Amino acid sequence: MQIELTYTNGEHLHYLLHIPPNSEDGFHPLILFLHGAGERGDDLSMLKKHGIPKIVEQDQNFPFITVSPQCPIGSWWTEKVEVLKGLLDQVVTSYPIDSGRLYLTGLSMGGYGSWALATAYPEVFAAAVPICGRGNPSQAGRIKDLPLWVFHGDRDVVVPFQHSQDMVTALKAVGSRVRFTIYPDTGHDSWTHTYDNPDLYQWFLKHCSR
Repeated sequence: MQIELTYTNGEHLHYLLHIPPNSEDGFHPLILFLHGAGERGDDLSMLKKHGIPKIVEQDQNFPFITVSPQCPIGSWWTEKVEVLKGLLDQVVTSYPIDSGRLYLTGLSMGGYGSWALATAYPEVFAAAVPICGRGNPSQAGRIKDLPLWVFHGDRDVVVPFQHSQDMVTALKAVGSRVRFTIYPDTGHDSWTHTYDNPDLYQWFLKHCSR
């Protein structure tokens, strides 16, 4: 896993970059991963505690290019939507990435960020997976055609389960075929089971934006 630095829209974001060892074989799908509030700061090793960076650390043959930026202390992903879009644009033009297979996911604060980024740029992503986050139900129409798989624990007291339920209800009301996985008797950590499930990555690969 490589450490990179980028400057976008007047701001900078450090990020972890993983490129599969067979990258010379052609263009690869990409996963943009947004971490939770506890991993903010300037120490990229913190990102390896959870989610996609943890998976990649354990499996260097992970078949997606992955980009995992770090949000500065005191900031929120929902405030960095344009910066994240700038980072994504830069990465897509710099590495062997299939622009039709850009996937978005995040947990907790990163779940908030995933909803916000997908809503702002629904045409960019082939699919998105917000985990224990919160979106804006009034904007559901903007992402009704985007493949979405939502995850949340029903006993989450950090980010209430109802936040995901409200988004799913709003999406279904405008015709979305959103998938919703509810983990029974589960608190805030609804991401470990999600990212450990190989079905998630097969689901991603079923979707292409072209």
